[in-house]
Amino acid sequence: MRDTTRGTVRTEPDASPASDDPDAPAVSCRDVVREYTRGDGSLLGRSDGRSVRALDGVSLDVHPGEFVGVAGTSGSGKSTLLHLLAALDTPDAGTVRVAGRDVATLSRRERTRLRLDRVGVVFQRFHLLPALSAAANVALPLIERGVAKRRRQERASQLLETVGLADRETHRPGALSGGEQQRVAVARALATDPGLVVADEPTGELDSDTGARVIELFADLADDRGVVVASHDDQVLSGADRVVRLRDGARVA
Repeated sequence: MRDTTRGTVRTEPDASPASDDPDAPAVSCRDVVREYTRGDGSLLGRSDGRSVRALDGVSLDVHPGEFVGVAGTSGSGKSTLLHLLAALDTPDAGTVRVAGRDVATLSRRERTRLRLDRVGVVFQRFHLLPALSAAANVALPLIERGVAKRRRQERASQLLETVGLADRETHRPGALSGGEQQRVAVARALATDPGLVVADEPTGELDSDTGARVIELFADLADDRGVVVASHDDQVLSGADRVVRLRDGARVA
């Protein structure tokens, strides 16, 4: 499949300028540490005060054009790492740079803008709005960018065609299969033409054949953008350019 998703959405000055270095990684982390306080009845707001180190000194570069897999069992730190790479969180120690910007130095508003401009995120459970059509779900990030309605519609149609859903534009999520919903989520992640796409267990809710097709889609999209996919299933990551392995919060490969 030819990637037709690049270089089409620029409507205002970019609030999150990328590094001027053409060889700079799409995302880079160095000696990253992330700790959480272990809860005891967290729904009641109580904690036993002990911290758990979810990531312990992890370093990783992902360059444009790379499809990188992150492997590990449940609790290995995969989701924590992806949240940091996507600027959804900040490390307790070490640095994470997205498009050359150190996320820990940014305000919450600046990080939100950085994600909108530079990062596409795909979740395991799709996170589509059930009352909206597939095209309207894809166009949501463009509303935040201030893109005109007609241009939003054109972009959504283009992306749905790219992911093989040109005939599903008007369908709501409830009328789509799991694989189709995940492809809508991928299209939405591409709406603002990000330099990095991050996906956390994107095939976890899908059968093996449908999951394989979604992973092929990610591989096709790693043209001049970085793609990072986390999975506990090595077979899912067999098409990655390389696989990073985590165990108990540390990188072991």
